[in-house]
Amino acid sequence: MKKIVIHSGYIKLDQFLKLSDCVSTGGMAKALLQEGHVLVNGEKEERRGRKLYPGDKIEVVDNGTFEVEGGGTKE
Repeated sequence: MKKIVIHSGYIKLDQFLKLSDCVSTGGMAKALLQEGHVLVNGEKEERRGRKLYPGDKIEVVDNGTFEVEGGGTKE
């Protein structure tokens, strides 16, 4: 499982998919979600704007499993 560190309280799912290199554009994220290839905490997710928080687990078909990890704020 790959850990993706965020430096805010949450990250939106479409931004997460780009940050984790699963997609390169928002349009690709939308298509991936509509095809049902993304699970958040074991449940199919289709909303690009779904907020992800530290501890959430994301499974992406053909890309692997990821976990959101909080990194606090940058100093």
